[in-house]
Amino acid sequence: MKDVVTRVENYIKREGFKDNIYHGLGHGLGLEVHELPYINRYNTQKLRAGMVVTIEPGLYFPGVGGVRSEDVVVVEKNRGVVL
Repeated sequence: MKDVVTRVENYIKREGFKDNIYHGLGHGLGLEVHELPYINRYNTQKLRAGMVVTIEPGLYFPGVGGVRSEDVVVVEKNRGVVL
């Protein structure tokens, strides 16, 4: 999961928003809204086929607000499918 987070964060940084990332990238989704695994730069667990996760990058601007977009993704063997 760390690899996915690194790719997204690198993209955001290249676009000029390196100081506006304040939280992880997503989490597992199941019977509860927020479940393990938490997708952040510290989680070295691998995404496995059959997992259902959210991918929700966010940018925050102190004194102004923020924006976050969330997708639900089913992990397949070699790809993710956005529901």
